[in-house]
Amino acid sequence: MLISETFYSLQGEGELTGVPSVFVRTSGCNLRCAWCDTPYASWNPEGETRSVAEIVSAVEGFPAARHVVLTGGEPMIAKDIRLLAAEIKKTGRHITIETAATVAPDGIACDLASLSPKLLNSAPDPIAHALWRKKHETTRWQPEVVRAWIDRYPYQFKFVVARPADLDELEHMLAALQRDIPRHKVLLMPEATSLDQMRERAVWLGEACKARGYRYAHRLHIELYGHRRGT
Repeated sequence: MLISETFYSLQGEGELTGVPSVFVRTSGCNLRCAWCDTPYASWNPEGETRSVAEIVSAVEGFPAARHVVLTGGEPMIAKDIRLLAAEIKKTGRHITIETAATVAPDGIACDLASLSPKLLNSAPDPIAHALWRKKHETTRWQPEVVRAWIDRYPYQFKFVVARPADLDELEHMLAALQRDIPRHKVLLMPEATSLDQMRERAVWLGEACKARGYRYAHRLHIELYGHRRGT
């Protein structure tokens, strides 16, 4: 498997914010978000080829960590991702899978499906990246795949929000799922790679969460470490 990085940190996003976790970041993605904060795992995939056994050994090198996060890029397109999840599960650890929910789970071992469908704000530039724009727009929203995740696993939704209009869009997406999704399971994160930008957007996004009943999701890793790798 092509692995971009493996590191031990605090979970910065979602319901498990603050929980010490080992992150396994696969390299490679089937989307190309304009604001991607890990381009080394998507736009320009880089990393080392590692066996499942090597990755599990790296995870076990942090014995205090009982939580593992499989992330990317898009981990669900990684070779042997299901085998890796199964082997990590054998160690008794909790597994979160961070995915854009464009690939069906097909029985993968997972304790928390962290689903982050991409909004229109994610689309790459139509001039500079015309081919990727077309692929991104036809791939980013797969309601039948999302239903396969939420019907099988504990889940959370994480939407990256950049502008107030994004809230109407995500509500249309959730309605299209035809499922009763509790509003506290929908976490809205400000699109930001700096603390100043995050705080600026948090002002209106927090108020929007209060008005509509969604959960505001801070990005703890930016607060603690800034925008850098291995955090």
